[in-house]
Amino acid sequence: MPFRTRTAVSGVVLATAAVLLCSTAAAARPAAAPPGWSAAPAPGDGAAPGTADRPYFYLEGAPGTVMSDRLSLSNPTGHAVTVRLRGSTPGAWLALASTEVKLPPQTRASVPFTVTVPRDAAPGERSGSLLATRGRGSGADGRDAVPVHLRVTGRPLSALTVEQVSVRRRGPAALIRYTLVNRGNTVLAPRLAVRADGLFGPVLRRAPRALPTTLRPGQGVDLTETWADPPRLDAVDLRLTATAGGGAHGSATATYTTAPWGAVAGGMLLLVAGVGGPVVVRRRRRAGGAREVPGARGAEGAGTARGTAGEAPPPGGDRAYAAGQLAGTGPGARS
Repeated sequence: MPFRTRTAVSGVVLATAAVLLCSTAAAARPAAAPPGWSAAPAPGDGAAPGTADRPYFYLEGAPGTVMSDRLSLSNPTGHAVTVRLRGSTPGAWLALASTEVKLPPQTRASVPFTVTVPRDAAPGERSGSLLATRGRGSGADGRDAVPVHLRVTGRPLSALTVEQVSVRRRGPAALIRYTLVNRGNTVLAPRLAVRADGLFGPVLRRAPRALPTTLRPGQGVDLTETWADPPRLDAVDLRLTATAGGGAHGSATATYTTAPWGAVAGGMLLLVAGVGGPVVVRRRRRAGGAREVPGARGAEGAGTARGTAGEAPPPGGDRAYAAGQLAGTGPGARS
């Protein structure tokens, strides 16, 4: 009897465990999604991968190329579904033959679309998608997105320039302003190095580092660099060097001269005092000499002129003149 009791208990335990395991397994299995409409690349169309079950669109062409493909919409349900379509590719490259499609029950429809690559498009990869959403009045919920991968062919050109470099004092620091311009046809992730040399050697060295921006072809961006401890008295040559993938390289320079206003004002005062003092002294001396010297020289000159005129020999000769002087009757005799 005890044996039978233990056997019965064991059987109950095993049966309970089997029920629990079956319940757990059933809960672990995901519930089957109810059938509904879907969007996918139409089988057998477009470029690679070109299999019957394409997970995405892949289109490749040169600038100016027009490429076409088809989007397949399926409605396996028993009621009609209205689907709205739109593209999210760069710019207005993608054009759909229809932006709203009504799918009857148990039907499939293909919607053609084209992708036109602009003539000035840069070579490289582009990503987007075709979005399909349930329209108003439709009996099915949902939204589907089909990825679209584009590759623009052509010879890539990486070119980068640094422009409009300037340095301005801002409190105890200095602000470096500059502009980066993508002159090529590829997207660039630039790096920047900064170097500054003063009259007595290097004053700033910053190794190349990645900038938090990317540049599309033809795009320019204004950026700044903060210089926390610029010299207070120096003449500095600053050079910015930008690099990017594909061999892009550009650099530009600017000059930065600093001087404390107190030192400049003091130096100017000393210069004025050192140069202006002797000038004032010389001017005063010249003014004093102009008041004294001309009168003395005029009196002496007049006396000399009279003496010379009184002592001039008469036309009769030296001897007559001398005799007149001795007799006191000549022209030079004094009364």
